[in-house]
Amino acid sequence: MTDSDTRVLSLVGPAAPESATAGAPAVAAEPGLADVVTLQRKRAATATADEEEDFFVDTVAEYQWARDAAGLAQGTLDQLVQPVLELRDHFGVAAWRLTPRQVDQYFAGPGKRASSTMRSKSNKIDHYFAFLEQRYAGELLRRFGVVVESPIDEFNRPIHRGDFGLRVPPSQRATREFFARWRGSLATARKPVIARRDYVMGKLAYISGVRAAELCGVKLGDVHWDSGQWGRFLVNGKGARGSGPRQRMAYLFEEGRELLWWYVEEVRGEFVGDPDDMTAPLFPSERIPKAVAALNVEHPGIAVMPSTFRRALRAAGREHLTGPVTEIYPHLLRHACATHNYERGMGLWEVQKLLGHDRPSTTVTYLATAAADPEKASLAASGRAVQRLLVDQGSLR
Repeated sequence: MTDSDTRVLSLVGPAAPESATAGAPAVAAEPGLADVVTLQRKRAATATADEEEDFFVDTVAEYQWARDAAGLAQGTLDQLVQPVLELRDHFGVAAWRLTPRQVDQYFAGPGKRASSTMRSKSNKIDHYFAFLEQRYAGELLRRFGVVVESPIDEFNRPIHRGDFGLRVPPSQRATREFFARWRGSLATARKPVIARRDYVMGKLAYISGVRAAELCGVKLGDVHWDSGQWGRFLVNGKGARGSGPRQRMAYLFEEGRELLWWYVEEVRGEFVGDPDDMTAPLFPSERIPKAVAALNVEHPGIAVMPSTFRRALRAAGREHLTGPVTEIYPHLLRHACATHNYERGMGLWEVQKLLGHDRPSTTVTYLATAAADPEKASLAASGRAVQRLLVDQGSLR
């Protein structure tokens, strides 16, 4: 046969010539039946494990190059392929040879993590296989006899609880009472400086609607007191669709400006580090790394971790929060910020701007529990239309 032939027919049985199956993989078949051996299967039988490993590394590198060209940050690029490499190292096979059952075993056993982590990893694996299917499906079939199919199928694909769960923030009254009780307890706290820092972070997260990681990363030089009417501060916001952090200006408003000014004047100087260093964290940790402490030199300090802020906020909620909502966390404060501002009359566009969202559809999900009366809004809209007609009646044509 020539290379242009599309398949080789080998008779299985005593009369089958040995030359017809040379180089083809051993296939179990019933005697007397014909086994169709494609050229892809013949080439796959001669491919070595090293060749397949080298090709796998090439696909991973090109996948990262493609996402780099799309504008993703370097840290995001490394995280994109990490779950794929984890599965490859665990099972010792190229990614395209993974099966849904193997993925089930891994995530139910050694790879079991929090539901949000597993969902993120599954999405990254699925996206890598979409890349393989788009660019390398034909070559993988020709070289290794593999049909590209994602091991993340409809049965093991994680369901996001946010698709069904409803985050219910405390009411405006409950929120005011919560922060009032929290501030009243600062004087008797075991660590007053730490308690004041945590309180300011919690109140500022509610006023500005920033995320925990964004707030912890703010430096002293990021606060622009003269920007806008009451000042603003710069945060490294969450990037849309995996594009990496995007800077944006967060709003202080009048209450936030007074609170932050009090913190900088009265509390910030109690922490280790130079409060005049603009590169120092606005909300520093009380701990000093051992390596830094051993040097016995001036340093700007390290920022408090988001996990530390979450624990402090949860403890404050258990102690001072009343009403049907008994637990508070940073993202629920973000929902409360959006909901309460909308209920007080702030428009959808302004709430979207406040939260730093790219799309209004994302902002709408934060307003699921907002108190709204469509009938009252309809009457108000009709009243505004009548007022416009009365004002413009002289110019009607």
